[in-house]
Amino acid sequence: MKMPLNDAKQLGHHRILFSDVVVTRKRNLFWGRKWRFLDIRMASGILFFHALALFAPFTFTWDAFWIAFVMSLLSGILGITMCYHRLLSHRSLKLPKWLEYTCAYLGVLAIQRDPIYWVSMHRYHHQYVDLDKDPHTPTYGFWFSHMGWLFDSGYIIEKYQERKNVDDLKSQAFYRFIKQTYMWHIFGFGALIYAWGGFPYLVWIMVTREITCSIIHSG
Repeated sequence: MKMPLNDAKQLGHHRILFSDVVVTRKRNLFWGRKWRFLDIRMASGILFFHALALFAPFTFTWDAFWIAFVMSLLSGILGITMCYHRLLSHRSLKLPKWLEYTCAYLGVLAIQRDPIYWVSMHRYHHQYVDLDKDPHTPTYGFWFSHMGWLFDSGYIIEKYQERKNVDDLKSQAFYRFIKQTYMWHIFGFGALIYAWGGFPYLVWIMVTREITCSIIHSG
């Protein structure tokens, strides 16, 4: 929400630093609210990944580094930025179905949720950008828009439980299958990586690459 600075101050609001967005509401990000199982699982997964990333300097090998680099490009650029974002969310290009599904699966390996969830949230974001119904609205503050919304499934369920804006994906068996079996693909990928190169590969290809993919997309 944008308003003149003087008006915001008179109402007791404040702007997000380096932004014209005014924080108009409060929401408990961590304490004093109900944590659903989905919230605990999400927070635990993110903490686990960042804890494993601390081992990166001690498990460095050039082969693990270059494989992680290539996989970051494949899953981050082709999977998330090109497929999840430009192709599936905005329909700004078309690909043959076999290539679309291949790129979408690379996006799955970026560990940013399944295509139906990701695309639905992104479409709602553009429909209600910076407003009350924006899935990661900044009107609750910077930290909610940055990461707090990831741990607040109640907020998402309250507003978008039915995912009515992704019927084009729901109509395709491939995307329904990925949604229903999403975690198995992540666990399977991790198991293959570990069997291939042990703990160093797991840290670099699975964990460091996933964090890099998040940085690539946020940029």
